Amino acid sequence: MAQAPRPAPARAGDSPVVAMIGGGQLARMTAQAAVALGQTLRVLSAGPQDPAAQVSPDVVLGAHTDLAALRLVAAGATAVTFDHEHVPQEHLHTLVAEGVAVLPPPEALLHAQDKLVMRTRLAELGAPVPPFAEVHRPEDVIAFGDTHGWPCVLKAIRGGYDGRGVWMLDDAEQARAVVAEQLAAGTPLLVEQRVPFVRELAAVVARSPFGQGAAWPVVQTVQRDGICALVLAPAPQLSDALAEQAEQLALGLAAQLGVVGVLAVELFETADGELLVNELAMRPHNSGHWSIEGARTSQFEQHLRAVLDYPLGSTAMTAPVVVMANVLGAAEAPAMSMDERTHHLFARLPHAKLHLYGKAERPGRKVGHVTVLGDDLEQVQREAELAARWMSHAEWTDGWDVHGE
Repeated sequence: MAQAPRPAPARAGDSPVVAMIGGGQLARMTAQAAVALGQTLRVLSAGPQDPAAQVSPDVVLGAHTDLAALRLVAAGATAVTFDHEHVPQEHLHTLVAEGVAVLPPPEALLHAQDKLVMRTRLAELGAPVPPFAEVHRPEDVIAFGDTHGWPCVLKAIRGGYDGRGVWMLDDAEQARAVVAEQLAAGTPLLVEQRVPFVRELAAVVARSPFGQGAAWPVVQTVQRDGICALVLAPAPQLSDALAEQAEQLALGLAAQLGVVGVLAVELFETADGELLVNELAMRPHNSGHWSIEGARTSQFEQHLRAVLDYPLGSTAMTAPVVVMANVLGAAEAPAMSMDERTHHLFARLPHAKLHLYGKAERPGRKVGHVTVLGDDLEQVQREAELAARWMSHAEWTDGWDVHGE
């Protein structure tokens, strides 16, 4: 089992300093959680208008690929952690060699950076994964499809997010064209069997350097156009046995891979009630945003607790049902300002909790999320979807008149 370094102690009388590489909305919400712990999250941000740079007073401007910028943000930090997984491995190993507590460690993070490494290691550990193969030429995919069935799924080994870097290949002709194009562009590839799943689940857990683990209830994620639209907590009609299996799988992988911090294990549930691992993320994750209001300890606070080796907090839900809906940029931004949309949302649904990320609206871009808590899944989901659609399109899909006419 990989051993994670303990975070360096803070100077006497000082609060610990956690540095997060990346200035997106995950860092922004982590910064908000840090305030309650008496801390300031230091952020490495690409620019001053990034979501986290807008709210943190301790910002280093620079690129995550620049070793000098990484050294600067790590200077004096108790621990360095991540808003995304794109930092070059060689830079992370340099920081570790210089005494920086990088959490999760580079050896663990690699499994979230490289899908082939992840698939290979999970298979070695006996975790349930779909059949897969590395791709060097179009014939590799054609042979795989002929063996495991068409269609099959082509994936970029590195990068890819919200549906990007994934291609559904229906037959050999399509495979030959897409694979040749991507290999010519220098994209490393793997191919996987297309899983006939009934829904997607996510098991989100946290682990400390001490080895303590904590798991939130397993959730169902609803994808639309390759982007997460909804998260339902807990996953409806999920048997206790399958929920326990998913939680133990995620906790086991966190320990076996040496993860410190939050680990999200994205899963397929098949028609015969089996689970297969789809993706890993070693950071706060979209499928855990509901926990800000919906759990005793949010994933953002828990991530900070974990990298600082604090005892982990309770993951118990604060309501029987929680639904998080992403606010996605419309094809054309509404004429009504976001502020006015917020006014109308609160007037109609005062119990809805809104989180805006300070990002410009672009088609399909995650600019915020809405969380609704309650007792009845149908009603809570309906309200969350109404609210998210209103915030992105300035329209109530049930025909409600904002002026009461």
